[in-house]
Amino acid sequence: MDKSKRPFLKSKRSFRRRLPPIQSGQRIDYRNMSLISRFISEQGKILSRRVNRLTLKQQRLITIAIKQARILSLLPFLNNEKQFQRKKSIARTTGRRTRTRTRTRNN
Repeated sequence: MDKSKRPFLKSKRSFRRRLPPIQSGQRIDYRNMSLISRFISEQGKILSRRVNRLTLKQQRLITIAIKQARILSLLPFLNNEKQFQRKKSIARTTGRRTRTRTRTRNN
């Protein structure tokens, strides 16, 4: 068979199937910090389902467990330790002029 007769046939590529992050025997609980911390970003945000590779039901249970752990002070709501270490300078443009402003936390 000539290649010109089958232009839309894709080549078969092998791929490695990824293991699910939560096994069927694992319970999703707010006290299981080693499990919950895998689904939180460095800033303390809950990662999306696509990033986590979870099912819809598992993502809902993880979200509820993270929120319960935050309310009970087992997890921080924000992870902003880097903000206190250094000040960020932001360049803002207004018309033709550029001015820089340093961010500080006001309390």
